[in-house]
Amino acid sequence: MVKLALFARLEAKPGQEAALQTFLESGLALANAESLTPVWFALRFGASTFGIFDAFADEIGREAHLNGSIAAALMARADELLAEPPRIEKVDVLAAKLPG
Repeated sequence: MVKLALFARLEAKPGQEAALQTFLESGLALANAESLTPVWFALRFGASTFGIFDAFADEIGREAHLNGSIAAALMARADELLAEPPRIEKVDVLAAKLPG
């Protein structure tokens, strides 16, 4: 069961909305390769506001994700794609319904 999560809010630079969306969509392949990341969502809230939500069984999984390939790829392109640094929050999962 997932107990811990991360929520990142991302604001695209003007003119970079499509590029940020494409980047987030491509993140699914990286998330699928992370054995300690059972839940991962790329989100769009509006014209320029995006997010990532992912959940983990424990702190080991959450820290592995924070130090993993998706975070590294995002930070490598942050200046190009984002209007401001990503706002990443560590959160607790109180309840969840997941398939399987």
